[in-house]
Amino acid sequence: MVCRALISVNFLVGGVAATGQEPATLPDAPSASQTQPGASSVVQGKQRNLPSKNHILWIIPNYRSDENPAEIKPLMPLEKMKVALDDSFDPSAFLVAGIFAGLSMTQKQYSSFGTGAPGFGKYYGGAFADQAIGNIMTEGLFPVALHQDPRYFVKGTGGFWKRTGYAISREVITRGDDGRNHFNTSELAGNAAAAGISNLYYPAADRSLGNTANKWGQQIALDTFFNVAKEFWPDVRNRLFRH
Repeated sequence: MVCRALISVNFLVGGVAATGQEPATLPDAPSASQTQPGASSVVQGKQRNLPSKNHILWIIPNYRSDENPAEIKPLMPLEKMKVALDDSFDPSAFLVAGIFAGLSMTQKQYSSFGTGAPGFGKYYGGAFADQAIGNIMTEGLFPVALHQDPRYFVKGTGGFWKRTGYAISREVITRGDDGRNHFNTSELAGNAAAAGISNLYYPAADRSLGNTANKWGQQIALDTFFNVAKEFWPDVRNRLFRH
């Protein structure tokens, strides 16, 4: 799964590096007296052309990110489950599962799955199940049970390394429904549960404690990478579409 992260690195690295050199600034919001006739329609047109904040690089589902941490309200249980389901069943999630399945098949990660279309179908089913079950555990069920917030709150300020360190730390620290920092049991235990459940649909030869722990570690590493991507995607998006 570590190879999966490399798909996004080449696209993000340019924008992330630039972010560390020059902080992006946002224009002051115009007052009602400053707005010219027809200006609102121009702004609305530009907003329609902006890429959705719910997708990183237009493909990767990103419903967990909150880019406005100044106004944080706890999520209700159903809202947490909605975040998990949106991340799992967004149309682009089916494409992402296909990419991950292709990588696993190329590496012959599960040789008993075979090759060709039948083999790819098995890889695809496993990859999609991994995504969906992992999301439901870490963004839905565990946060509901433990009263933790599944969202990633973008820091948005500070230098590149400070923000990167913050993004990495979110893998072990999360916000509770009480507004305090909590140990991120939802992420760590949720991914452990998902790795264990995956033994039900992967080949029997690969069902071992070592392989399960390896899956868990790879998923934690992947989620950590995507935390960094979530942190800097607003900067990349604004740089590409700021004019």
